[in-house]
Amino acid sequence: MTNDMVALVLAGGKGTRLEGLTKKTSKPAVYFGGKYRIIDFVLSNCANSNISKIGVLTQYESIEISNYCSNGKHWGFDGNVCDFSILSPRQKQDGSHWYAGTADAIYQNLDWIDEINPKYVLILSSDHIYKMNYDKMLKFTESVDADCTIGCLKVEEKDVSRFGILTLDEEQRVKTFIEKPKHSTSRDASMGIYIFKWDVLREYLVDDAKKETEHDFGKDIIPNMMNSNKKVYGYPFAGYWRDVGTIESLWRTNMDLLDDPDALDLYNNFSGFKIYTEDTKSLPQYIGPNARVTNSMVNQGSIIFGKVNHSVLFTSCYVGEGSEIEDAVIMPGVRIGKNCKVKNCIISPSAKIKDNSELVFDKVCLVNR
Repeated sequence: MTNDMVALVLAGGKGTRLEGLTKKTSKPAVYFGGKYRIIDFVLSNCANSNISKIGVLTQYESIEISNYCSNGKHWGFDGNVCDFSILSPRQKQDGSHWYAGTADAIYQNLDWIDEINPKYVLILSSDHIYKMNYDKMLKFTESVDADCTIGCLKVEEKDVSRFGILTLDEEQRVKTFIEKPKHSTSRDASMGIYIFKWDVLREYLVDDAKKETEHDFGKDIIPNMMNSNKKVYGYPFAGYWRDVGTIESLWRTNMDLLDDPDALDLYNNFSGFKIYTEDTKSLPQYIGPNARVTNSMVNQGSIIFGKVNHSVLFTSCYVGEGSEIEDAVIMPGVRIGKNCKVKNCIISPSAKIKDNSELVFDKVCLVNR
């Protein structure tokens, strides 16, 4: 069934709240979970949902994310039956334009989608951590003959102002959709995951392009569809899902892997729903004779002579003798010298921490050296 659907992955986000981590790279390319990058999750979801036609839309600092995604080989999209493309803003006959919003990004690639001619289009954000079978969402869409289906999940009252909030009737049809309200009695929030009938969406994209709008799905396209009485439904999701748009949330989500490893389950090789990523060619990890590692994730090529507790260490990290690491996320290539104390922080890739440094914080922060 997913052969009738093409996935468009929005991967052009600047991610300013991730501070120095996105100074030279886009948010979806940021490292996560000792081994992965954020975009691995949405692309692995597509692979596990048997979607073979995928466009990745890039914009901000696009070189690294484009090189990383390449031909899609990390996720198995480089086969003969697959269509995997990187879609950056490009010069056309009528000139060149940056993507002006989520809807405009899709509009500027109408020709690519038309060539595939799908029945459905799946719109995905690439900066969330979760596992989801999109085929099940498509089957629901077909069962109710929806023009648009919105993936949604329950949120707490304090978080409603961060999301598009839906109210649903007993058949899951959307009665109201308000983007980031200050208050709402509803707790059903949009995940930024949409399935549209392509012929229907295409009309609304073309119409939106003629107007002075924000060219946004949540603010413009979906409200216009509802005003036209199109069939818009919500698809409830009850699994693990996190937005990692801030230093605090990125750190907290890494810590979740240690505190509740079953919630996301990156360790079960037999689940049939693996998260795929680049296979690095680092050397084996080494734990020194006097080192101590507890409740931590330690990836390939890391060398540890000190103590590490409740921390995530990426590829090729080094922890010197006498150093103590706790509640930390140590990104690839970091070198921590001797007799250092590190707690409550994320250390940027390839940072060098001098001997006897003390990086202990009450509030989680990013360390750049």
